[in-house]
Amino acid sequence: VQLQASGGGLVQAGGSLRLSCAASGRTFSRYRMGWFRQAPGKEREFVAAISRFDGSTRYADSVKGRFTISRDSAKNTVYLQMNKLKSEDTAVYSCAADFRSPRYTPLRSRAEEYDYWGQGTQVTVSS
Repeated sequence: VQLQASGGGLVQAGGSLRLSCAASGRTFSRYRMGWFRQAPGKEREFVAAISRFDGSTRYADSVKGRFTISRDSAKNTVYLQMNKLKSEDTAVYSCAADFRSPRYTPLRSRAEEYDYWGQGTQVTVSS
């Protein structure tokens, strides 16, 4: 599967951005999707994940209440709506697909549990 992330940019603190991740190559509905980010000098960290079927979601504590992950199966696209952005949200954001996790198991937050990755998109929040 190929993943293409887009939508990053420069925004002022308190502003919003919406990232998109377009998927192709395999049936989109067969895999869970996740967003991760990596800031300069820091390790990659989990941001959010969404299930295949029932729309259940999982978020990192640092983004709860501010970010929303969603998916549009008709467009083979997953989104990350980011509101109330802070300078500490500055990072390269990447989308990933989890093909292996069985149904009815918790959404994954570890990068090594994801099978396919897209290239990142830079998000810069100015204070």
